[in-house]
Amino acid sequence: MQIKISYFLPVFFAITAGALAPSASSLAAGPKATKPATHKKAVPAKKATPPKKAAAAVNALPPLAADTALADNAPALPAKAWLLMDYDSGQVLASANANEALPPASLTKMMTSYIVEQALRSGKLKPTDLVTVSENAWCRGTSAESCMYLPLNSQATVIDLLRGIIIQSGNDASKAIAEHMAGSEAGFAKLMNAEAQRLGMTHTTFVNPTGLPDPAHKSSARDLAILARAIIAGGADYYPLYAEREFKHNGIKQGNRNALLYTDPSVDGLKTGHTAEAGYCLVTSSKRNDMRLITVILNTYSPQARADQSRTLLGWGFGSFEKTTPIQLGAVVGTAKVSFGKADTTPAVLGAPWMLTVPRGQSVQTKVELLADLQAPVAKGAVIGKVIATANGKPVSEAPLVAQTEVERSGLLLRGWQHLMKLFGQ
Repeated sequence: MQIKISYFLPVFFAITAGALAPSASSLAAGPKATKPATHKKAVPAKKATPPKKAAAAVNALPPLAADTALADNAPALPAKAWLLMDYDSGQVLASANANEALPPASLTKMMTSYIVEQALRSGKLKPTDLVTVSENAWCRGTSAESCMYLPLNSQATVIDLLRGIIIQSGNDASKAIAEHMAGSEAGFAKLMNAEAQRLGMTHTTFVNPTGLPDPAHKSSARDLAILARAIIAGGADYYPLYAEREFKHNGIKQGNRNALLYTDPSVDGLKTGHTAEAGYCLVTSSKRNDMRLITVILNTYSPQARADQSRTLLGWGFGSFEKTTPIQLGAVVGTAKVSFGKADTTPAVLGAPWMLTVPRGQSVQTKVELLADLQAPVAKGAVIGKVIATANGKPVSEAPLVAQTEVERSGLLLRGWQHLMKLFGQ
């Protein structure tokens, strides 16, 4: 029975952490989050054992103040690193030790799942493909690590393994898919590092697909936020898996360890992690109205602490920032001069909608910069400059400007005349 109990521990801890955490009445937990756990007869605590609150205080890290913050009153959080990112722009709104390379524990599995999702989208893998569980991948019935509990030499579909990685944080599922795709964990780690480099994760080195401890296995809060942003941007096909609260496979049901999924309906991902070295870690994403924020907490002292700190960051972020549109799509913001064309100019407009996340009440100014030596032919939609947004005199974002109309190249005679006029400065 010991092993069976371990299957339900993740659900218990996730629900307990969320149910105990303070939250607004509008974000009240659902039935699973508030249902009291059943227990066997309580065992009296030893006299020498301190109360739970006192023990938590002893284990708590000192509050870590923001070293970057775009709005006032950013929280100080007791973790080794933390970060808040605006999803749309990728802009870091507040952070502390964001570039410090730390053990990421099972947050590693975000890269494992991301690579699987890419392979599914490209057709390299199919959801129904069968994957064999090798002896290396097999979890030997231990509760010392997170597992999907796949039987030795059994087979599971790719989509079930993906759920096992995301929801159950299965080390066995991660190893099995790594061996299926790359022949070995080491071979899969090469794919992980190549993808990390492509995404711009400059403080990350992956050694395995699970996050099990290795001195060389590191990532940073900023890098993990970049990865989370890429997963969300991947589309609607697989990101909803990160919001699923439980998954049952082979008769074993386990719950998602992300406590915020049970207490905050705006949270729809992403991943938890924990080892003795990495502490308790959590990457979350929350969308409220037109704003989506990503949080990263690395190395705090308990499951509830990582949930509470994520909740604090989200509350501060949504309360301190707002979306603004400095320029409407289709609005002409300038006129670019064109040489050697049938027309002398082309209007400059935004190529795509442009929304900024700025501190509430802060005014935004824009500055247009157009290419100086633009020559025909110019295609409609070709980039011909950029617009820079500033707030309080500091750049906060920029967007490309494109040609609203096509400018064809002039004929030979007209072009000769234009060359002559340009020579004389006309």
